[in-house]
Amino acid sequence: MTDLALPAPADAAAPAAPGLRTEERRRQRLAYLQAGPLALVFLVFLAIPLALTLMVSFWEYNEYEIIPAFTLQNYRDIFEGCLNASDLCTTARTYLSTLKLCALTWASTLLVGFTVAYFLAFHVRTRTMQTVLFLLCTIPFWTSNVIRMISWIPLLGRNGLVNDTLMGLGLIRAPIEGLLYSDFAVTLAFVHLYTVFMIVPIFNAMARIDRALIEAAYDAGASGWQTLWSVILPLTKPGIAIGSIFVITLVMGDFVTVGVMGGQQIASVGKVIQVQMSYLQFPAAAANAMVLLGAVMLIIAGLTRLIDLRREL
Repeated sequence: MTDLALPAPADAAAPAAPGLRTEERRRQRLAYLQAGPLALVFLVFLAIPLALTLMVSFWEYNEYEIIPAFTLQNYRDIFEGCLNASDLCTTARTYLSTLKLCALTWASTLLVGFTVAYFLAFHVRTRTMQTVLFLLCTIPFWTSNVIRMISWIPLLGRNGLVNDTLMGLGLIRAPIEGLLYSDFAVTLAFVHLYTVFMIVPIFNAMARIDRALIEAAYDAGASGWQTLWSVILPLTKPGIAIGSIFVITLVMGDFVTVGVMGGQQIASVGKVIQVQMSYLQFPAAAANAMVLLGAVMLIIAGLTRLIDLRREL
């Protein structure tokens, strides 16, 4: 009995046509050329500066010069006393102060940003009016951050408009001291500066929601709050995550707002780095910058673990 060999499928046996391989290589080269400019910008403006900062963070320095010699003393100085369980070290207290401001700002910008984005996406019917109102949200960006911060001082000062109004109405007998140069003032300025970074991604996420899903929820008997919690909020999570990353990154590294609105009295990591830079302590500032970068990356990693942005987007 002889074995009968079945003929192999033509597609499996025939090698790929040379023309197809040439076309595939051409597409690959075109893809590399398209990604090349962005990769070059990423390399020049992010990767190389970070590498240089990391390198300088291991250098020695004194009152007169920076010595390109390897040392871990800069990182030891940052965490000095942090292993003492009886009291928090200076670095831990500074990070707690920064994280407190970050949490207050994040919660406030999320509340305001979600409300504004919800109104624009679901209560403004025409695309033209949405565009107009959305552009109004960007008006604060037409002036510098410093001018926007300074504008709060006449309002919140001891003899400012808020205190004068409250005293004129008889609601208070003495000016409220905590309105300016306090955590409240810093948080208020942060919310003023960075809320738009929360509005934009949340609005973009809401604009892509299929309105048929909301109508189906109402048809199924869901109330407005149930629809918001079970339909709109889950579909808006990517926008919330992206906005949170923007706000947290900006607040963690900010030192100008903390200095101006906090009266140079509130500790923050960015302020520490700025002071070290002003005293030309570049290795110490670079070490603090790398620790701050690591802390911010941990926060971002936590957010991305809660929400798979690639799958959601």
